[in-house]
Amino acid sequence: MRVLLLKEPRDEKSGPDPYIKELESHGHKAKLIPVLSFKFVSLDTFSNKLFQPEKHGGLIFTSPRAVEAMEMCLQAEERREEWNKSVKDKWNTKSIYVVGKATSALVQSLGLKPLGEDTGTADVLSRLIIEREDTNIPPLFFPCGSIKREVLPTALRETGVPLETLTVYQTAEHPDLEKNLKNYFTEQGTPASIAFFSPSGVKFCLEAVRRLSGKQLAEIKFAAIGPTTRDAMTAEGLCVSCTAEKPTAEHLAAAIAEVLQ
Repeated sequence: MRVLLLKEPRDEKSGPDPYIKELESHGHKAKLIPVLSFKFVSLDTFSNKLFQPEKHGGLIFTSPRAVEAMEMCLQAEERREEWNKSVKDKWNTKSIYVVGKATSALVQSLGLKPLGEDTGTADVLSRLIIEREDTNIPPLFFPCGSIKREVLPTALRETGVPLETLTVYQTAEHPDLEKNLKNYFTEQGTPASIAFFSPSGVKFCLEAVRRLSGKQLAEIKFAAIGPTTRDAMTAEGLCVSCTAEKPTAEHLAAAIAEVLQ
């Protein structure tokens, strides 16, 4: 059966997208349509902070995009040399917190040793941070996107764990989203299942999905990558058929395969 995945394709360099592969292994044909576009901002400020590890108690990454912003700060050869020679080791004496496997893999590729890849959500990660950190540490540094949820900052603030945030990328609707969705529905028809990967994805796509699927909307099995996205879908009145147990390709494909049986 056909499954529509409302997410960005994986970087070409890292091979075929795992979500497409996993769904194929269950006998389903998946198509990706990118929902979001990203613009990096404040990279000079970000770079300066990265090269002053002594001023921070650790790092927090909750999205691959924030790590990509960090990679951009390390593009200049002398910056990369300094990072590899001494700066990354100074950060590795502190805690580097991440949500999810994709973010964790990118953080590791920069020579850092992440904690928390199995947490899956910012909510669970905040509990891990609160368990591990004292209130008298220098602030943890959290580079994030313009549409971040306040769960993690609020939880840390309430327990007195110091935190410094910096917006390093802005999220907007992908310029071709409407056109790509229309083309998909025209060429492929209404899919058996549609998966959402973020609350922003719900915000930017739902109206078009409702319009294009018409009376067949009720027949679509809607899937969510995790509880935050599920809550955003439910808030919009969607009936969510399944939520991935963990935010991985394997877990989402298994959940979708089960409801499509």
